[in-house]
Amino acid sequence: MAVNKEMHVLIVDDYKTMLRILRGLLLQLGFRNVEEADNGATALAKLRGADFGLVISDWNMEPMTGLQLLKAVRAEDKLKKLPFIMVTAESKPENVITAKQAGVSNYIVKPFNAETLKSKMSSVLGPF
Repeated sequence: MAVNKEMHVLIVDDYKTMLRILRGLLLQLGFRNVEEADNGATALAKLRGADFGLVISDWNMEPMTGLQLLKAVRAEDKLKKLPFIMVTAESKPENVITAKQAGVSNYIVKPFNAETLKSKMSSVLGPF
């Protein structure tokens, strides 16, 4: 079954530039319904209020980190199966392990390009 490119995607990052880059990459891949949040707390409120098909979140944010957001998402029945991709500049193996233990669907290390994003999204959503 083909990936629904009309699904709502939530991108979460405290840097406006990174949000712009992510939105641009998603547009290149054909995803038009992209919403933004500038931290984990804002993202969680948006996730509770609407249906999203994917979350792409930065790790390092205040006041709620991407890891804290991931744990909150996995703890809620309505959200626990939501595909969640973590984006970070940290490539330390212990960070990857921590994210996996918290239930991350996939992990992207910055910098990355559209092909990398597509590959990671395909592994979570299926080929498109």
